[in-house]
Amino acid sequence: MNVSIKKRVGQYLLAAGFILLFLAGTAFSDEPSFENVIVLVADGMGSAHTTVARWYKRSPLALDRMYLGAVRTYGADSIITDSAPAATAFATGHKASNKMIGVLPGTVTMPGLQKIPDNLMYKPVANVLEGAKLSGRSVGIIATSNIQHATPAGFSAHWPERKNFNEIAEQQVYLDMDVVLGGGKKYLTPKGKGGARIDGEDLVEVLKSRGYDFVETKGAMQNSASRKLWGMFADDDMAYEFDRRIFHPEQPALSEMTKKAIEILSKNPKGFFLFVEGSKIDWASHANDPIGVISDVLAFDDAVKVAMDFAKAKGKTMVLAFSDHGTGGMSIGNKPTDGIHPKVTYETIFVPLKKARLTGEGLERVIAKNPSDEHIKKIMLQYAGVDDLSEDEIDAVKKTKPGRMNSTTGPMISRRSDIGWTTKGHTGEDLFFYVYGLNKHVGLIDNTDIGRIIAKGMDFDLTDIDRELFVDAQEAFGRIGASIKTEKKDPANPVLIIEKKGGYAEMPFSKDIIRIGTDRKEYRMQGVTIFSPRTKKVYIPQQAVTIFEGVTK
Repeated sequence: MNVSIKKRVGQYLLAAGFILLFLAGTAFSDEPSFENVIVLVADGMGSAHTTVARWYKRSPLALDRMYLGAVRTYGADSIITDSAPAATAFATGHKASNKMIGVLPGTVTMPGLQKIPDNLMYKPVANVLEGAKLSGRSVGIIATSNIQHATPAGFSAHWPERKNFNEIAEQQVYLDMDVVLGGGKKYLTPKGKGGARIDGEDLVEVLKSRGYDFVETKGAMQNSASRKLWGMFADDDMAYEFDRRIFHPEQPALSEMTKKAIEILSKNPKGFFLFVEGSKIDWASHANDPIGVISDVLAFDDAVKVAMDFAKAKGKTMVLAFSDHGTGGMSIGNKPTDGIHPKVTYETIFVPLKKARLTGEGLERVIAKNPSDEHIKKIMLQYAGVDDLSEDEIDAVKKTKPGRMNSTTGPMISRRSDIGWTTKGHTGEDLFFYVYGLNKHVGLIDNTDIGRIIAKGMDFDLTDIDRELFVDAQEAFGRIGASIKTEKKDPANPVLIIEKKGGYAEMPFSKDIIRIGTDRKEYRMQGVTIFSPRTKKVYIPQQAVTIFEGVTK
């Protein structure tokens, strides 16, 4: 072999070695262990959303400092997922059916997925927050929607219908998390006190009795010295960031909630798990409102910066940031730009966007004070930057139903800025997946891989956690010779009754409590009793059997 050939072969072998080294770095088999994991989800955020936000800001995003991969988003029964099964996939490592929170699917229709055995359909499955809690870490959730909404619920509850906020709220309260911050106070409060609960329970009082500092303003949150903090800053969802600054300065920004949660959770020497959601990016996208998108993508990115700054300073922290699905099919460019796209400039897109100061929600608040034609024109010029409203547009504003103004004014601003939308629903494309801590490229993964990455990073197995927290009550108590039945003297607050010769206990549904004996002495469990309305089965922590046997010997 001549020298030139030897030299060339050597170069090829060297290049091949670098390729193999790179490919080896994409696997998760050598994933390090972490004390802390921070998961940030930007609901509904696609690549156009981050591109628009970056151009609007005119500087890099905090997200741009992270390693970048991609995630597939489909569910068990649809190529276009709902937030509930998406959150379930992230949190539990299992695909789920449409609208379902923290439970296995029913019918599985997507190619390549295994069917669920009939006896396991709709069974609750353990999530990474529950696993972190069992590992001794502190845990918390944050959202700008009501905290009972689909994505935060996926990390903190188990129910086959995402809109049952009352049920989800009760499970969250009795899960005994360390920090909960967001909206949704009315789902903690009974109707008799102006809330939405129909079971008569006042969960705010339950939280206070369990040692939480319950706060309702930014100042109270920031001043709290408690290790257990529950902040409810709105009856339902919180304001968009642009609107919050003007109308709701008493509400904290997403970044401020993230900073406070980390401050509290990081006091635990065993570490922590924190979930953070920028919820209303999705809502703005459903409305095709680019101002709402920009407002809350930038607010989300501020929260990412807080997480990244902590991770870099502290170390031993993994930060993951991603979206559950696309929403709206947002694009830079629309039908009017067909054939003239080389002439679309920064000014074409962003001058109209920069003029807007409020989202549609904020505009509705101001317009409602005086819905006359002249006032509408004045407000749309002052706060949306629109100086050429047509008569049809004025009429559309006047006819808008309460709570729907984003869907009216958003498309008006989109047309003037050449922002396109393909739908008011979700979309099914692969999405960006941002990683810090693994310090390697992750390639294209499935949304179920995220739960496994988190669990592996915190050194526990979700299957083991599931065996501890969700056993069939009839089977578990049957093995020790006890029988069970459901008591519904109070239909809104059913109770599981356990009976055995010489022993009696009751376990209220959706609580971490077991009461034993005729005196009903109360014990706390590590998990919550879960009723499955689809199968009528009850699932309990294995610890309940241990406590029952220990007390009734």
